[in-house]
Amino acid sequence: MDLGIAGRRALVNGGSAGMGRGTALALAREGCEVFISARGAERLEQTCRAIAAESGAKVHPLVADHASDEGRARILAMIPDPDIFVATCAPPPFTGDFRTVSREAFEKSVATALLSPIDYIKAVTGPMVARGWGRIVNISTGAAKYPAAMRVLSGPPRAALANYCHAISKELAPHNVTINSVLPGMHHTPGIEEMMNPRAAANGRSYDEEVAAFVKAVRIPAGRFGNAEELGALVAMFCSAQASFVTGQSLVVDGGMGTSIF
Repeated sequence: MDLGIAGRRALVNGGSAGMGRGTALALAREGCEVFISARGAERLEQTCRAIAAESGAKVHPLVADHASDEGRARILAMIPDPDIFVATCAPPPFTGDFRTVSREAFEKSVATALLSPIDYIKAVTGPMVARGWGRIVNISTGAAKYPAAMRVLSGPPRAALANYCHAISKELAPHNVTINSVLPGMHHTPGIEEMMNPRAAANGRSYDEEVAAFVKAVRIPAGRFGNAEELGALVAMFCSAQASFVTGQSLVVDGGMGTSIF
């Protein structure tokens, strides 16, 4: 299916690995020119070369901390007027006792997962409105809809971001600019591997065995974790020409783990 976005210019923040990388790959396969930001130069440049080689698209690395003022200025100097903007970031750590989570940790999470995306949205929507076309997608977390004590650094700021995006979607919709979010559950990403590998070692299991045990324990109906490329394909659908009538929405992508119908 042709998504109608060939030739569009896409900015993917935090796209050197995981779901950001899956999204950048999906957009490149659709013929977008893709700009990917990340802090680590080596992995970012490898990712850009690999995506360009597979897709034939133009893929540009932007080495910057997109959550910092300096990084944001550098990124927007390179591409101030993307047709498509996708925001993601490295997930904050899972937490133990909520009473031990420091104020500093909360402030960092809010700055990265809420305030930083808002700053980009404010910057890129002007050109989108002027041209009469734009797509914004936040790669968020299922914890924004289904709160969990171990995800208090992740869910609350991203729930606030969903609220903000729904509110401003009303202002953007008349200009063919949409803003949506995907709320992933458990997916195979480097961040999840960092969480699961120590658990696997402690339990005398392989990574795959630990994942299978986790799937059984939390009762994921699909019987597996998701993968970054299938998540990226969903993000690309939100960016498509055909998705112009979908805005202000938050789609949970968790293999059926959630229990609500809306």
